[in-house]
Amino acid sequence: MAITMTEAAARRVNRHLAQRGKGVGVRLSIKPTGCSGLSYQFEYADEALPGEIEFETRGVKLLVDPKNLPFVDGAEVDFVREGLNESFKVRNPLEKDRCGCGESFRV
Repeated sequence: MAITMTEAAARRVNRHLAQRGKGVGVRLSIKPTGCSGLSYQFEYADEALPGEIEFETRGVKLLVDPKNLPFVDGAEVDFVREGLNESFKVRNPLEKDRCGCGESFRV
């Protein structure tokens, strides 16, 4: 199982961790929500939680709870700017459908 990050995502995480002055990486979680059932949640992590799996890409750690791996195996995390908005985006080959607003997905 693997999850990767683009150069843009890695730069964003490193920049934000430097501004915070602490942290080991970013945590990717899957939460039940929305019309399609699941959503991606990102948070900066100050430490790895017990049992979390660490994926390191371009010097950045991406932490994932093992129970979430079946939903994101093979995914790539990107950081994009669209107009005035910027956010992490997940390119997930396991997604079967995405809601109209793009906030949730199903596998």
